Amino acid sequence: MFEKDTIRILEKALAKLEEGFEALPDFQQSYDLERIEELTMQVAEIMQNNYPYFHPYYAGQMLKPPHPIARVAYMLSLWINPNNHALDGGRASSALEKEAVAEIANLFQWDRFLGHLTGGGTMANLEALWISGQLRPGLKVLASEQAHYTHKRISDVLGLKFQSIPCDEKAKMDVHALRKMLESGDVGTVVATIGTTGTGSVDPLSEILGLKEAYGFHLHADAAYGGYFILTDNLFPETRVAYESLKEVDSIVIDPHKHGLQPYGCGCILYRDPEVGKHYKHDSPYTYFTSSELHLGEISLECSRAGASAVALWATQKLMPLVRGGEFALGLSKGREAALAIYERIVVDKRFRTIFPPELDILVWAPAGESASEISERSEAFFQKASEENLHLATFKYPSSSLQTLWGDVDFDHPHVLCLRSCLMKPEHDEWLERIWQVLDRVVNLVLS
Repeated sequence: MFEKDTIRILEKALAKLEEGFEALPDFQQSYDLERIEELTMQVAEIMQNNYPYFHPYYAGQMLKPPHPIARVAYMLSLWINPNNHALDGGRASSALEKEAVAEIANLFQWDRFLGHLTGGGTMANLEALWISGQLRPGLKVLASEQAHYTHKRISDVLGLKFQSIPCDEKAKMDVHALRKMLESGDVGTVVATIGTTGTGSVDPLSEILGLKEAYGFHLHADAAYGGYFILTDNLFPETRVAYESLKEVDSIVIDPHKHGLQPYGCGCILYRDPEVGKHYKHDSPYTYFTSSELHLGEISLECSRAGASAVALWATQKLMPLVRGGEFALGLSKGREAALAIYERIVVDKRFRTIFPPELDILVWAPAGESASEISERSEAFFQKASEENLHLATFKYPSSSLQTLWGDVDFDHPHVLCLRSCLMKPEHDEWLERIWQVLDRVVNLVLS
């Protein structure tokens, strides 16, 4: 099941890499290869205790396998183990990072920007909120109730006040509630989520931008999950409007280790105004004395960062350029098509309950039931029984208040309803649709009986 042909390519690439250092005197290191093999085989056995994240039957959390070229490029760079904090520690990989990040910025039509890779979306969002706090000191941060929980936690870490904004019936930020909060005059930053991790919902960015003109807040787009969908051609019209508005925000976070086919951890933070770099200014002579050129560490809160992440990302983007209609974009479209196809089957099937059509590739639904507690119990049973058939889903606790209008015949005897949630983010999910549906069909009959 695992792709192994690239191991041969890695061996050839290592020989090529070694040629670049032939001028050095011979340097030999001795290792206990028998012990290394023994422990590696032990690790392989231990690692069997995992869900099959790489397989189309895994449709639970946001886990997408890295592309083979990303794995090979990442492993190859580990023989050098570059550090992209200072140019001294990663000359080649720093150059590749700048090029790869510029290609990501081009998705949003930014040719003049400040940006770099991070260890993941959390660190990227932390930097974004840190900058916004520097620009709007003492003012509040707002994000929707369905925004990632990290924003509240980051705000606490940074000493910023935070408040959640209610969502509408499609799990999007309620713009009317946002306007009311803005009238207080104490809001410095609004976080718009472009693809919530719960439902995949996209906040109404064009409307939020209209309020930005009136109230002058800093607007950050958390597109960690959904950013790459700007390349797809099968979005709903209202969703497309939000994506076309991304070029107008102040900062964007996007995670290559989600839909960008990269190993963990690889996040990216972008600022529309390069002048915000002045807030990063610091002095560290022992890492910066060898070059007057800008070091990536001078525009990052993180110090040591894996150059391997930049190498893998650069290679992947060269193989599959970030263009509409290209191989990479088509892969995203297939995942979305799979989510829509399953939704279309579920919405007309009385054995299920749905909430709303998926905006991206995340689908939320539940087995039918007469009360919130019954639906929750059946969802938990569904989750377990599907797992027994090797189909791995996720569960999602949805507020009853958001379902009362949609599910008018349900007795909401609990403030939350446990639903089922699938991230159909692999292109193969589209090809495995029939087999996935067959499992869903069997399991829902078992649960309802």
